[in-house]
Amino acid sequence: MIAMAVATVIFIVPFAFIFLTAAKTKQDASRLLFTWPEQWQLWQNFTEVLKARNYMLLLAYFNSTVITVGAVAALVVFGAMVGYVLQRRRTGWNKVIYAMVLVGLMVPPAVVPTIWVLQGLGLFKTIHGMILIQIAYGLAFSVLLYRSFIATIPRDLDEAAIIDGAKPLQVFFKVILPLLKPVTVTLIVVQSIAIFNDFTNPLYYLPGKENVTVQLTLYNFQSQFTTQFNLLFMNILLVTIPPLIVFIFFNRQIVAGMTAGAVKG
Repeated sequence: MIAMAVATVIFIVPFAFIFLTAAKTKQDASRLLFTWPEQWQLWQNFTEVLKARNYMLLLAYFNSTVITVGAVAALVVFGAMVGYVLQRRRTGWNKVIYAMVLVGLMVPPAVVPTIWVLQGLGLFKTIHGMILIQIAYGLAFSVLLYRSFIATIPRDLDEAAIIDGAKPLQVFFKVILPLLKPVTVTLIVVQSIAIFNDFTNPLYYLPGKENVTVQLTLYNFQSQFTTQFNLLFMNILLVTIPPLIVFIFFNRQIVAGMTAGAVKG
């Protein structure tokens, strides 16, 4: 009961506050009180947010979706392949690579050198550059997750496939990868939510109105002197709902995938 009460306070109450504020008029919302709207204006606020700055929110949804899908797809493939090699081949070089993966989790990213590298590659201010950044930041987590899970898969399966004439890529894609479904679902959900909700990286590496992502649209209703809180909270609501739905429907898969690889490795 105590856990349920704490969860309600932490998760339900803030969401209810966002929803109620998003349904208020500009004057009512400016007071920032947790009260029932004096006048319901949910649909009007929704349409106004949608049409703001020439339907910028729709462009932001498109950009965020492209970045999320591209980055997550690469993280699944590369993370699984690197994790498989690190787990199955215990060579000296692989120990060095594994140490570098751990360093990648601990060392914070440097903004200026990253911008310099992207400019050198011609990827600064581009969607492709943003996908590359998300892959670089999420690959270490993906590799560790897959490496731990692959440790629970018997080596006998690899050896049996090789005896039957399978080549290394066939062993991975036809034998190992299908067994990684639980951890793959976990990775897809966790990384999708993280990348879709990312604010800092697009702010630094993806400037320009044509490159706007969903989190950056929160600036549409804020200025130096005024803030339209009803529209701002409606924007927050629209940005929050997709990741929330994904988390609700795949919550059990997330827990299963995170714990399945914790048996050994």
